[in-house]
Amino acid sequence: MKKNKKIKFDFFVIFAFMAFALYSYISGYAPGMEIIKDNFWGFFKEMMFILPVMFILVGLFDVWVPKEKVQKYIGKASGIKGIVLVMILGFLQAGPIYAAYPVAYMLWKKGTPPTNIFIYLSSVSIIQVPVIAFEVGFLGFKFFLLRVLISFPVFIILGFILGNYFEKKQFKFMKV
Repeated sequence: MKKNKKIKFDFFVIFAFMAFALYSYISGYAPGMEIIKDNFWGFFKEMMFILPVMFILVGLFDVWVPKEKVQKYIGKASGIKGIVLVMILGFLQAGPIYAAYPVAYMLWKKGTPPTNIFIYLSSVSIIQVPVIAFEVGFLGFKFFLLRVLISFPVFIILGFILGNYFEKKQFKFMKV
């Protein structure tokens, strides 16, 4: 019964957004037109180009990489080596943070502990290879290095705290 209420609410929000978009277009309401034209369509196009590619890559990862390999290299018994590998995986991932969630789900499905999942997601959000040049160019190498040296220990500690919390609560991944 709760799910039905959620769906009704989602339809209401979509309808309200469409009504706002139509009102903005008809009345010439500039902030509304800017929201629709620049923000909504820009984000929508970005998602339509990035997410299908990510889902294809995640599907290939699911089929081609055996669960045993994932557990061996980034599973519970991998220790520091596993942490370094998920951080490297996070560094190399291109695209926005929401593109990392399907990868994180697949890693969890293949037996990666929650600690390494959180460290992976943090690595994606902290530093990505394509963004380094821009950050160094605009803010300087000193700032970049300081930010990375402060961020990594914090996110690794948070990864362990959240990972332990998830393991105590025994969360399971949802089957889709």
